Amino acid sequence: MPESFERGALTEAVFYILLSLHEPMHGYAIMQNIERLSDGRVVLGPGTLYGAINALVQKRWIIAMSAERSSRKKEYAITASGRAVFQEELKRLRELLRNGEGLKEEGER
Repeated sequence: MPESFERGALTEAVFYILLSLHEPMHGYAIMQNIERLSDGRVVLGPGTLYGAINALVQKRWIIAMSAERSSRKKEYAITASGRAVFQEELKRLRELLRNGEGLKEEGER
């Protein structure tokens, strides 16, 4: 597991960015995808998005792909390290859900 993940949970924005980048996308497409996936609940502005993207590139969880000369849009993709972080977060979230559902079921008895 990447060392920098040991700090704990991912932010919701980072989680959705990593989720979106399982296929390469440019920034605006990432914003649209996150809004669609969250049914409009999570809306990232450009400053938040590109701040997070820059941090994720520095951590090497995502990479900027070579852009075609005819396009000004830079695409990003998740790295193997980013996939590992994402999988660890899914595991953590499943545990939270399992524990919460277990408590709910105890209360129904």
